Amino acid sequence: MDRHTHRAFERLEVVERGRRRRWSDDEKLKIVLESLAGPRLVSATARRHAISRSQLVTWRRAFRVEPLRSAMTPTFVPAIIEPVPAEPEPQPVEPRPEAPATTSRMEIILTCGRRIVVGADVDGEALARVVAVLERR
Repeated sequence: MDRHTHRAFERLEVVERGRRRRWSDDEKLKIVLESLAGPRLVSATARRHAISRSQLVTWRRAFRVEPLRSAMTPTFVPAIIEPVPAEPEPQPVEPRPEAPATTSRMEIILTCGRRIVVGADVDGEALARVVAVLERR
């Protein structure tokens, strides 16, 4: 093996950060309530108690007040059942007069590539408004 690979293991430093602290639920609750006392107090409270901001946010989530079960249960709307009224006698349907068949049609191809097919009896002003809208798009 190369000499430089051994050199990485010749010196080993162990940095001890202290014992892991244990917080009682009462202590956690006190710290959480302190962080909730005002806006922007999460980081300041975490620094004051020498804990990480993420740890404090986790505690806040754990102590969050859950809504009451009754507020989450579904409610029902009262239903009223009434008898179905008798159907009236059907009226005879009169045939509609046939619309006159359009024999001539126009095909308009716009500059944008869209195509409009209309009958010869189309309202010119309405068609102009439709064309103006389609040309804008």
